[in-house]
Amino acid sequence: MLRRKIIDQLSDWRADSRRKPVIIKGCRQCGKTYAAKAFAEANYDNVVYVNFFENPEAKDIFAGSLDIEQITMMASALLGSAARFVPGKTVLILDEIQECPQARTALKFFSVDGRYDVIGTGSLLGVAGYGETPASIPVGYETVIDMHPLDFEEFCWASGITDQIVALLRNCLEAERPVPPALHARMRSLLLEYVVVGGMPDAVQSFVMDHDMRQVLRIQRDIVRAYEDDMVKYAPTADKPLIKQCFQSIPRQLAKENKKFQYSLVKKGSTAARFAGSLQWVEDAGITVRCRNLSITELPLDGNALDDQFKVYMADTGLFVSMLEDGTQFDILNGNLFGYKGAIFENLMADIFSKMGRRLYYFRKDSGLELDFVIRYKGECVPVEVKANDGNAKSVKTVLKHPEKYHVNSAIKLADLNVGRTGEVLTLPLYLAFLLTER
Repeated sequence: MLRRKIIDQLSDWRADSRRKPVIIKGCRQCGKTYAAKAFAEANYDNVVYVNFFENPEAKDIFAGSLDIEQITMMASALLGSAARFVPGKTVLILDEIQECPQARTALKFFSVDGRYDVIGTGSLLGVAGYGETPASIPVGYETVIDMHPLDFEEFCWASGITDQIVALLRNCLEAERPVPPALHARMRSLLLEYVVVGGMPDAVQSFVMDHDMRQVLRIQRDIVRAYEDDMVKYAPTADKPLIKQCFQSIPRQLAKENKKFQYSLVKKGSTAARFAGSLQWVEDAGITVRCRNLSITELPLDGNALDDQFKVYMADTGLFVSMLEDGTQFDILNGNLFGYKGAIFENLMADIFSKMGRRLYYFRKDSGLELDFVIRYKGECVPVEVKANDGNAKSVKTVLKHPEKYHVNSAIKLADLNVGRTGEVLTLPLYLAFLLTER
């Protein structure tokens, strides 16, 4: 079993005496069902499992009265001995809850009643054009946990990296001390593996068992095709082709020197008016993440972000690389990055930062000055430059020379180097990005 951070989040949820029904929200195939079942089976005497996608008849449980006695009676009638409701000892899992809006509405009644815990899982929740909107979304009566594919730390756990090793890495970061050479080499190798494998559970499980990249690639491309099928199946009719075109343009968008998203690259002559909703659909589905340009490098970052200037990255680095031409995976593992290196490592950092729960920001001026990412770190606005090797961070130097203009006192360079410092610039190996947690 892959170790997932969401299990700790669910444990905290269960420890709260005032807990409400919880919804695990995330993109398709990121491990929601597996995590919900694993947690439930380890913590409850009775697990009642309902999958609305595989068993559409289960919607009948919620078709009439939403009184809890009525719901449990209907569940028992439909599921038989698999539905055993014992107050305080039963959890009800409502898998693919977006397929049954009435079940979502019923969470309020479960919350008020309090006898049974409820865990819902949902893909495409809130995505335009997907099914019916619940008559009443139970605002204040549910807890939503966002789940992502495995992040880099979870990938490291799957690859044998222990908590003690992570603690050593954190100490190196805090003390600004180089990582020991053998561990440094191991982490560099793991990072390249993560770039091409990413965090989709099936891909990670296959890789750690067999290290067969061809099989990993097949899994990844099957997932990408499933996402494209969702776009055709569930999106509003008029938007179906537009959504798919937006999605398929991402590698072209990131291959440019200026990686700002351009609608004209989706289709010649295209405009925001035509494609903005389609792009939002892909983002709402959890497939992509948006990185917005800042008007000024100053806190608060969200307050200074420009909504009409942004980059778009794949939410999972492995899926992004799978969309590139054949052979790219093997080139990366061998250290041959060619023209895509900027796109690959920027997408990697977008993956790492967004899975940490960070919103993404960058800074670019027409003069050509560009900072790959800007984060809040230790209470300050900090530029982050990403280099595949040891490139010259010219923009960072410019910004640091003019603190009165850019309001920046320090910067981080992520590169294929060990930990070090030159003046106001802290250099870190790319693999330590996941430890930049202090906000």
